Amino acid sequence: MVEDLAHTSTSLSFKNEESALEFKFKGNNCFSNGDNSNALRFYTQALRVAPRDVDVMGKNLVAILYVNRAAVLQKMCLFLESLRDCSRALSICTSYSKAWYRRGKANSSLGNYDDAVRDLNVSLCMEHSLSGKQQIEGELKLILGQNIREDFPPNVNKCKESSVTDQLQGIRLQCVKTEMKGRGMVSLTDIPQATLLHAEEPYAAIISKNCRESHCHFCFSELPADIVPCPSCSMALYCSQLCQIHSGGKDQQFHTKNHGTGFDLSGDLENYVASVIKEIEGVNIKKFAEHKHECGVNWPAALPAEIVLAGRVIVKFIEQNRHSGKTSTIVNLDLCHNYLQLDPESRLELHISSIVLLKCLHYFYGSDIPLNGNTISQCVMLLSQINVNSMAIVLVRSADLVGPPSSAGNHTASTVEQVRAGQAIYLAGSLYNHSCQPNIHTYFLSRTLYIRAIDFVAAGDPLELSYGPQVGQWSCDKRQLSLKEQYAFVCSCTGCSQLNFSDLVINSFRCLNQTCSGVVLDSSVTNYEQEKINPFPCRLPQQVPLELDDVKRVARFLGEETGSNRSIKPGFCLSCGNFCNLEASNAVVKKTEIWIGRLQSLLDSGECLATTLSNALRALDSLKSALHPYNKKVAEAEDYLAQAFCLIGDLQRSRDHCQASIKILEKLYGDDHIVIGNEMVKLASIQLSLGEEHAVEESRSRINSIFSRHYGSHVDAMFPHVRFLKRDI
Repeated sequence: MVEDLAHTSTSLSFKNEESALEFKFKGNNCFSNGDNSNALRFYTQALRVAPRDVDVMGKNLVAILYVNRAAVLQKMCLFLESLRDCSRALSICTSYSKAWYRRGKANSSLGNYDDAVRDLNVSLCMEHSLSGKQQIEGELKLILGQNIREDFPPNVNKCKESSVTDQLQGIRLQCVKTEMKGRGMVSLTDIPQATLLHAEEPYAAIISKNCRESHCHFCFSELPADIVPCPSCSMALYCSQLCQIHSGGKDQQFHTKNHGTGFDLSGDLENYVASVIKEIEGVNIKKFAEHKHECGVNWPAALPAEIVLAGRVIVKFIEQNRHSGKTSTIVNLDLCHNYLQLDPESRLELHISSIVLLKCLHYFYGSDIPLNGNTISQCVMLLSQINVNSMAIVLVRSADLVGPPSSAGNHTASTVEQVRAGQAIYLAGSLYNHSCQPNIHTYFLSRTLYIRAIDFVAAGDPLELSYGPQVGQWSCDKRQLSLKEQYAFVCSCTGCSQLNFSDLVINSFRCLNQTCSGVVLDSSVTNYEQEKINPFPCRLPQQVPLELDDVKRVARFLGEETGSNRSIKPGFCLSCGNFCNLEASNAVVKKTEIWIGRLQSLLDSGECLATTLSNALRALDSLKSALHPYNKKVAEAEDYLAQAFCLIGDLQRSRDHCQASIKILEKLYGDDHIVIGNEMVKLASIQLSLGEEHAVEESRSRINSIFSRHYGSHVDAMFPHVRFLKRDI
């Protein structure tokens, strides 16, 4: 099995000339029939599997495919993408007349008229056929007959890295060790809210399996229409030639067949051709080529992402040692691990994974990775460290829900989604401890990790970021179970050890007394909430901060002493003591979830049927009769209805349901949480469509405040597609 994973002879991702020509033929047919979308898809598939050393009718097959795809992109008005594909073809064959011709048309469409004229003149010098020359001359006449204006700045293929700068404020941080959480970071000075504390590139990173077809395998941004495949395998995809070279290394870069064109060009055109080729090839690679050892073998696709990430850590360590002349050994990161807390079955799994990974790497690196007990033990520790310390690279994606046409145009509701695009190890970032009630916020621009304070942090206080399931996202019982399964860790942060409003209401039922606002909890929740009040075996009452009005309102009994114990009983209202039949309430919830689930499915497919919508409205009423008004399921149902009404063009009802959802989320998360900012984006776009200018300005101001708190000056880079934010952010 390991040999099948590691040998190139059994690879499922090798290039195949026959498949490439078949996809090319399908693309040609679609292009001839005006089916540009499928033509683009087939040409891209052909590029993924086309060998880079195959010629067809005297031209390189990959160069031909890039030019063909450039023609499709031009038809689809994707002019910059078309220009880039032409440049890629020229990086393979400088004297490709049609590539220069297509490049000229793309530059003309972009308004780069001087470059367009030069491109076409180069093409004219290289074209052999009379009909081809006439076509080029006709294009030149069209351009020269227009009012030539100044060129835009030259278009260069660049890695999608943010140009936004946000200066680190010189905050002095210190790594300390505590009995409960081990190592962690604290500040030696007070930290104002929204201060940028840390920025870091990953030691190693890997794309998530669910994003392999949609995101760049290097920078993790969404793939454009002009996808760049790895030249040596069909698995890795990139957003640009630069990302492909960074990931695969210089030896995986195409080289032009000849820097001299072999044609009699004027001095001006010779210099122009040289500048274009220099622009294409002038890439200074400083980063470690992380895909090189994975190219053309099966194990990176077959093994779990964290195992592949461990492989990248090991290989980077080996390459660094080679560069410095040291003897290579398996790396052991100076990070905590959870090996001792794992059960025997999980430990066995780590050992098996380590053996398989090292065997696969051994085929590539040979004696640099000796297969013995010592290296296996170190790899086991590395995997255990990755399990605890790796971070999910979560990127923000903005999209519009488009409703039916109206006299004012299409109705849209802008949504902000989070995509778990990758997984990475950040050596310094891993030193920050976690909490279910964090005071610092992590976010990513491409692969770069940023950490920002979201609250004022006093000197000496721990700096803690979110595990993922924060208070307000999951109930305490689900958070504790998830953290125990994933990290073998029992969380004792303030959110898990003290009563809070969110944990009481998030999954609670409502009291049968309609005038009572108290919560009714089931047994799975009461056990955890009881521990917050009486955490000691002797059941001595803990001082619980019940001065919060919201907690008093929904759980009045918890503020009253009853002997030495305060009790939370499942099924009983914590404000008035009424008993609720949880079995009957759960039955109501299950019935309503069927219709809410159907509505969600239709929204995911872009459809919305009136019958399903009316049934979902009745389901919401039933849900409200059984669940507490601040139960998160009610908020989710309100949100689905808001999206549905937007899709059918009923913007007023869409706005009302959106506001109802936000009201609940504010209770669960607090007014300034990033979740509220994301939901306010949706509300503001609906208000904008309704023409409610005053409401839009209020929403915009609030979005600005929340997003600036979490992202600082990176807001524009994080949300480039949210139209109505541009005026303020």
